[in-house]
Amino acid sequence: MNTIARTLITLCTICFLIIPACRNKGNTTTAQPQSVKKPAFRDNLSLILSFDTLSAAAIKKIVYQQDSLLGKDPDKESNPYYHYFHARKYVFQKKRDSGLIAYQKMRGLNPNDDIELLKTSRILTHKMVDGSMVEPALMGQIFAALKISEQRHSQLTHYFYDLLARAYFQNGNEKKSIEYAAIYFKHNPFNAHPVIKQRYFDISFLLASRLGDFKKMAHYNAQARRLAEQVGDSLAIARTYDNEAQIYSLQLQSAKALACSKIYFNYLKKTNNLNGIAYNNLATAFSQNKQPDSAIKYYKEGIAFEKRDASVRQKDIYYNGLIEAYKMKGDFAHALQAADSAYSIELRNYKAIEAVKVAEIHEKYQTEKKDRNIAELNSRNKLNETIIKQQRWTLFLALIIFLSVVSFFYSFYRQQRLREKNKLLKSENQRLSVEQKMLQAQLNPHFIFNAIANLQSLVASGHIEESVCYLRSFSELLRSTLEQNRKDFIEIEEEIASLNNYLRLQQMRYADVFDYKIIVDDQLNLNETLIPPMLVQPFVENAIEHGFRNIGYKGLLAISFKIKDGLLAIEIDDNGSGLGPKPIETPKKQSLAQVILKERIDLLFTANGQQAQFKVSDKRTNAVTGVFVEILIPIVND
Repeated sequence: MNTIARTLITLCTICFLIIPACRNKGNTTTAQPQSVKKPAFRDNLSLILSFDTLSAAAIKKIVYQQDSLLGKDPDKESNPYYHYFHARKYVFQKKRDSGLIAYQKMRGLNPNDDIELLKTSRILTHKMVDGSMVEPALMGQIFAALKISEQRHSQLTHYFYDLLARAYFQNGNEKKSIEYAAIYFKHNPFNAHPVIKQRYFDISFLLASRLGDFKKMAHYNAQARRLAEQVGDSLAIARTYDNEAQIYSLQLQSAKALACSKIYFNYLKKTNNLNGIAYNNLATAFSQNKQPDSAIKYYKEGIAFEKRDASVRQKDIYYNGLIEAYKMKGDFAHALQAADSAYSIELRNYKAIEAVKVAEIHEKYQTEKKDRNIAELNSRNKLNETIIKQQRWTLFLALIIFLSVVSFFYSFYRQQRLREKNKLLKSENQRLSVEQKMLQAQLNPHFIFNAIANLQSLVASGHIEESVCYLRSFSELLRSTLEQNRKDFIEIEEEIASLNNYLRLQQMRYADVFDYKIIVDDQLNLNETLIPPMLVQPFVENAIEHGFRNIGYKGLLAISFKIKDGLLAIEIDDNGSGLGPKPIETPKKQSLAQVILKERIDLLFTANGQQAQFKVSDKRTNAVTGVFVEILIPIVND
């Protein structure tokens, strides 16, 4: 367990490696990317997810280590994980208010991303005090966060199922609590781990105890103890003694129940983990064993323990126990005082429960109201559709009459329109030619700005070798673009050189995001075979800028030039995110690149009766994603 934790911590602290020198110009083999450390965000999130499987002591050790490590970063305030571990450290130090403030400083990269969901889950957990009634407002926040997490298919969704299971349990709704506890166990990515199994046994024991089935209680408790002994979890072993005390209590073996309760209570006291329920259980065991003085002592200590935490609502279980203990002693005056206190607490909690029920009824009413409104809108839509159909028939008849009149004039002006169309075609050809030249000459301004910014960063950081390499690739790319601006066709070798320069710059910009390889068929002569310039670059740019963004693995871009069925086949293959849903502006940009390519192919080849085409396809399957582009053009030799 500790080895895993140390490994994850080490991954978070990998420093930049020395970048090798530039590769030779014109290299057509797989490019070797620069080695840089992986994003710390992902490593920390994986580490945090593994906390479900670690002991409290191991988690505390990792939290303190990470807080110390990230605290040395001068940009720590912008790192959400620094605030996360800092907050967890405050919680371990029992500084709850400081912990909440630290959680609130976490900021994700995007709205509702995993960092924001992690922040929300911790704040909601912070607000849910054990054993206290969960108010309607807090329940609403949990459901809202769960909805967002489910929609995004977040890996943190099981956190919110667990919160709902706890909330319903604290509100006395065991049925709902059991339902969400089962969903939590199913969706937990570590549900085969001993710690998660231990939780399952504990929940099963709780269900059996609510049913009063001491045989099943004994069965699940025995499994829990066996698992706890296998993994060496002393707290889980101690908890089984508390469960065993409940079993003996159901069997009216009060002496054995008291002995087990003492073992559990003394362990919690020794490890500084005492809670109010432990006081109540030990006091109840004393009471059942006919020792009212000891029972009264621990009931009062339990009351005092809860009062020290102002955020915890008082429970009436201690006062109900005091009533029975005082009655056992014959002290009916104190028993009456305890009864008055129990009644006051019960009344206050009852009002809170009613508030929750009222909120649920109100929510149900609002849902039914929305359903009625939707049904009414559907009815109106059907009526409007009928009216629209009638109007369409009327317009259709009017259109037929209008077309009959227009057709008479059409034949008269047909020749004139054909002449005008020929003029427009000539103008359009000239425009396409100009667009072709512009497309060859232009580079993405955003790419140039980022390239200059990266160069400035390398120079400022003193990486002279990398700066020279970067500047050489950048200048060669600009020079080749300007030279190709004056040509209709260039050699494949020139195109590959430009692609290598462009891809090396992009690899420096998006470090360790993707690899690439350029493959040339042996049958092709790089110095004699010609292609239109800037034919491949738009699709390479789309693969890098859109396909390799926000993927959880390293991208691979393969570019190949080969002969296929007597044509030159250019293939661009990537394993990125594919042609799935994208932001509104992205499809427009990609569509424009494809339209311009089609117009260039038509102008250079198909208009002359030559065969040329291109195809863009999505490779999305159960196991493969990405985009495959195939461009087929005639073989043109120098």
